[in-house]
Amino acid sequence: MEFTTGGRLEVRLTPDDVGKRVSVRRLTGDRAAGERFTDVVGVLTSWDDDVLSITRRGGETVRIGASSLVAAKVVPAAPARRRGPAADFAELAAVTARAWQPVESERLGGWTLRAANGFTRRANSVLPQGEPGLPLDEALSYVRKWYADRGLPAYVQVSTGAQGTQELLAAELAGRGWEPTASAEVRTGALAPVGDLDAGRTEVTLTRSADAAWMSRYQRFETPAPEAEKVLSSGPSVWFATVPGEDGASPAAIGRCVVDGRWAGFMAVEVGPACRRRGLATAVMAVLARRALDEGASAAWLQVEHGNDGARALYDGMGFTTHHHYHHYRRA
Repeated sequence: MEFTTGGRLEVRLTPDDVGKRVSVRRLTGDRAAGERFTDVVGVLTSWDDDVLSITRRGGETVRIGASSLVAAKVVPAAPARRRGPAADFAELAAVTARAWQPVESERLGGWTLRAANGFTRRANSVLPQGEPGLPLDEALSYVRKWYADRGLPAYVQVSTGAQGTQELLAAELAGRGWEPTASAEVRTGALAPVGDLDAGRTEVTLTRSADAAWMSRYQRFETPAPEAEKVLSSGPSVWFATVPGEDGASPAAIGRCVVDGRWAGFMAVEVGPACRRRGLATAVMAVLARRALDEGASAAWLQVEHGNDGARALYDGMGFTTHHHYHHYRRA
């Protein structure tokens, strides 16, 4: 509902504006003690039960009761930069973690132990973002027991190849018999050129949740578990893209994008074997990028496994470059 609060202040938002960049002013404090206002600018990521969730540029989500609004409106996104982003490792590590959240987690000093019943290593591994607060051997013993109690192998995700990454930790793990079992590149690029890509006449639909059809194309499982749906739906502003299949078949292509402040992360971009080399992956990413640009993002990131030469060539052509690598270490 759109209404006037008095004077020139108006609330010009509705639930239909979810996904848009907004500016709101809300009343805080005690009216009797004098009215106080605070302003929030960010992406309106949800509006449920008269509570608005707004994600700021830095990734923080603010929840605001509709009754406290004094003024609100949709605001245009700032023009996206067309050159590659300057990416600080700590910032990028935090953004990538928020885009793929576990079902269960526990802090151990600067480490986060993550579990999701085994759905992907990223959601079932230790994320070290500082010191564990214990001697390393004690910390690793705690990690192994924590995962064993959940019937899971213990992995530690270690990043290398950029300033501020964890080469020393990698060496310490290797010296204790831990070995990298899977590795991937984290790549970054400017978002606007991806949005400029030609999607042709490809029909790409965007939704806020992954339906059964989307799940049927995703290659990580045969039958999705509840943990998978929780992980996939996690993130500040999540979008799922689908290219419908022919005659009711599984989707020809899918993709997932998480918008988090200035960053848009691309994941789960997959094309059915019979539909490859038709530009469908490009179309999916272009449409997702345009949505992210509308929400105010300007930089893009993605992860690609070592050895996936086809995907690496695709991303090379889109202007993505390697920022750093990450590896999942497991005790041999």
